[in-house]
Amino acid sequence: MSEPVIKCQSVYKIFGANAERMLKEANGNVDAKTFQENGCIVGVNNASFEVSKGEMLVVMGLSGSGKSTLLRCISRLTEATGGKIFIEGQDLLNLNNKELIDLRRNKMGMVFQSFALLPHKTVLENIAFPLQIKGIKTEDSINKAMDMVKLVGLDGRENYFPRELSGGQQQRVGIARSLAVEPDIWFLDEPFSALDPLIRKEMQDEFLRLQEKLQKTIMFITHDFDEALKLADRIAIMKDGIIEQLDTPANIVLKPATEYVRKFTEEVPREKVLLIQDVMDEKTSSDIGGLKVSKDEIIENVAEKILTQEKTVAVTDSKNNVVGSINPAKIINTVFGGRKNNN
Repeated sequence: MSEPVIKCQSVYKIFGANAERMLKEANGNVDAKTFQENGCIVGVNNASFEVSKGEMLVVMGLSGSGKSTLLRCISRLTEATGGKIFIEGQDLLNLNNKELIDLRRNKMGMVFQSFALLPHKTVLENIAFPLQIKGIKTEDSINKAMDMVKLVGLDGRENYFPRELSGGQQQRVGIARSLAVEPDIWFLDEPFSALDPLIRKEMQDEFLRLQEKLQKTIMFITHDFDEALKLADRIAIMKDGIIEQLDTPANIVLKPATEYVRKFTEEVPREKVLLIQDVMDEKTSSDIGGLKVSKDEIIENVAEKILTQEKTVAVTDSKNNVVGSINPAKIINTVFGGRKNNN
């Protein structure tokens, strides 16, 4: 198995004058309340995980859960108080300033909630700016920036200034600018939360299209569970600096690891999240009817068809081989039986 692109081992971020001494004395067992009584705030508490090449890990939690602090530690915009962070096998915390700047310029792209566009530069100039900082010739950087303009669907607006763009268009410029340097690793901190719902949905769709094409390794921060479910390969749910559960969207909904995760997910419309393969029976029944559905279908898309059947429905893989079955009653139970009382 290939080496993970991002690897965190027992990462802590504690704010306060006595942070390092208290972390040492706690011997890895950090109690947020005790630390708070001693003038320290626990931002990230013993975070360990890996992110594979091309994977999108969405980190979510309520305000103050530590998700943005974790991202800032991994990009070393904030110094971790303890633990180890590896980027493609390099020990991030041991890099000197020059090595860190090189890593950020050549490997990392970052997009934050505030667009931070330069108001006196056009769309094209804003996108070309990080390339020029890298020392790329003006002509080459402008050509590359123009490619990015097309990629994010802003053709015809390359000579506009930020004030002439909508919020969604400004966010596209921010995304294009961070993609221009061709980062392997992409950090996005609530990039769509300032947008109105319609533009937000449009940006999520655009983002998925880009990811399918570019296959970046991504950490994406959000407090919106629907957004996490739509975008994530895996989701990490944080509370008080602790990662409560890190799992696939289906497992987070079907098998919550803690009471907090269960409450977080109980209102989720399961039919929009789960695939047929998440709830199918792997044995094939003798009572199978004529209908077949793909294991990769979202339940919502095929529920109506299945519910009109009296017999069990065959489930197929991409080669049309039958790999399981699903009973209409299972669909009803999955859609309506999981709310509130779900364990």
